[in-house]
Amino acid sequence: MNITLLKKEIKSNWLLLIIFLAVLTMYGVMVTMMYEPELGESLKMMAESMPEIFAAFGMAEVGETLLEFLSGYLYGMLFVAFPGVFIIILTNRLCAKYVDNGSMAYLLAGPGKRREIMRTQAIFMAGCLVLMALYVFGLLAVTSKILFPGELDMAGFFYVNVGLLGILLFFGGAGFFVSCLSSESRHAVGFTSAVVVYTILVQMISQVGDKFENLKYITPVTLFDVEGLSLGEAKAWIMCAVLYLTGIALICAGIVKFDRRDLPL
Repeated sequence: MNITLLKKEIKSNWLLLIIFLAVLTMYGVMVTMMYEPELGESLKMMAESMPEIFAAFGMAEVGETLLEFLSGYLYGMLFVAFPGVFIIILTNRLCAKYVDNGSMAYLLAGPGKRREIMRTQAIFMAGCLVLMALYVFGLLAVTSKILFPGELDMAGFFYVNVGLLGILLFFGGAGFFVSCLSSESRHAVGFTSAVVVYTILVQMISQVGDKFENLKYITPVTLFDVEGLSLGEAKAWIMCAVLYLTGIALICAGIVKFDRRDLPL
């Protein structure tokens, strides 16, 4: 790993990470504060009046417990979509942007080899995603403890966040792989955006009704089984493992492809 490059990436991207953590903080705290039995009944009535809209965003079931409430209103869509945007921006910055603006030539002119450079970028990206998952877990755990002591099933909530990290690593791996193959930033951003937006939109459509239910089999977001993870179901853990393995495999493939490709330097 190239420590100098790692420090440079931290310096260049810390503000981006802070901005997205701030957005997750705002939505996380606001939704947690909304957990009230009376409000829950109102939300349930709204869901019954607009079932397709609520179902598309994974909010069809309000849930009777705090864990079910947070899982439905945050982890069903918001905590996947916003980090997805962060991944689109970050993965482009870690490789394709360097190639596009000519900076990659300076990195490769140093003593570090291609694989060392890209391993450093991959470690930095993975570190950001782990930090993001740990942050939202800690944030909501503390917020719930302050507002609703003893209401949150901490074990189940931790399992949900393990799954969240899995889907983020999948998106990160896909974005990193595309970035390693791209010579222009617009291509990397475009393809990664297509992957993230496609998977989220297809997941939303698959939840609208029985007519589109089979679409869930062509989107990886289905592998993030929030309810199953919260209950500790074996099937949910197997699907979660697939997300981790696929994400890691894509990252490794990106490093290998970048090492072997001809660069327009």
